[in-house]
Amino acid sequence: MRNLYAIGEVLIDFIPLQKGIALKDVMEFERAPGGAPANVAVSVARNGGNASIITKLGMDSFGDFLLEQLQKAGVKIDKITRTNEANTGLAFVSLLENGERDFSFYRNPSADLLLHETEINDSWFANGDLLHFCSVDLVESPMKHAHVKAITSVKAKGGIISFDPNVRLPLWTDPEECRKTILEFVPMVHIVKISDEELEFITGITDKEKAVSSLFTGAVKAVIYTKGAQGAELYVRGKKYESTGYRVGVQDTTGAGDAFIGGLLYQLLEKDVRQGNLEEVLELHHQEILSFANASGALTTTGKGAISSIPAKEAIYQLQQIDQ
Repeated sequence: MRNLYAIGEVLIDFIPLQKGIALKDVMEFERAPGGAPANVAVSVARNGGNASIITKLGMDSFGDFLLEQLQKAGVKIDKITRTNEANTGLAFVSLLENGERDFSFYRNPSADLLLHETEINDSWFANGDLLHFCSVDLVESPMKHAHVKAITSVKAKGGIISFDPNVRLPLWTDPEECRKTILEFVPMVHIVKISDEELEFITGITDKEKAVSSLFTGAVKAVIYTKGAQGAELYVRGKKYESTGYRVGVQDTTGAGDAFIGGLLYQLLEKDVRQGNLEEVLELHHQEILSFANASGALTTTGKGAISSIPAKEAIYQLQQIDQ
């Protein structure tokens, strides 16, 4: 099996011990490792795949903690560097009664944003590898250019690029800058995963089908439109494949979308997907791939935090069997 590389933020989520109150009123938090790219890498690793993180952490106790947690989860950490120039990123979260979240980020900048393009090595990547990234670390910084270098390197080796915008507007000085940056990166990738809450904001189009169609630009071969508990839709070669979600007891939705795309990318690695057969594999195995991804995302919502709640494939298979 080839490798999944996730580039971007690895941080600490401080999860509230109380639900249903505003962030300013939360009195107690518990520490949880997180960051969307890290969550995706953990999902692949927990399922038995090869996963690495490309990022930078501060020379602090939070960075030490994250390295330990990633190693425990089976993620390779040899592509993580450390710095004294900035601290490891932090995110404070408040939870509504339905498990939805509100974020407050501490990074000005955080260490991950200081990863430089010269620290990306072409020799890391091979044909058939996957690279996944999100938009949080695409703010103007050295890390944005490190993304471009990694994307270019993986594509040149015949690998596949996956992009989940994962919009977090509080991290941007201007929502329009966020939207334009996402649209700048979309043509560089092969797979776009986008949620029902993000589609209109990113595309500026209210009609769902037209909005999805507009994302097929540049190298894009597939768009996955996620609908939370309602499942997901896969668009490829002018066709749409639908899948339903799973009913579970929701505690915290943090990381659910990351576990979804992590489960999907694991399936692609397992099926030895390449640039040339991506569309064929998705069409041929769409039901299996989407069902696995939906179950992965659903199970993640049954616990607190992201990395600690991301399931292994045995639990995913069990949920699929129960739901049949």
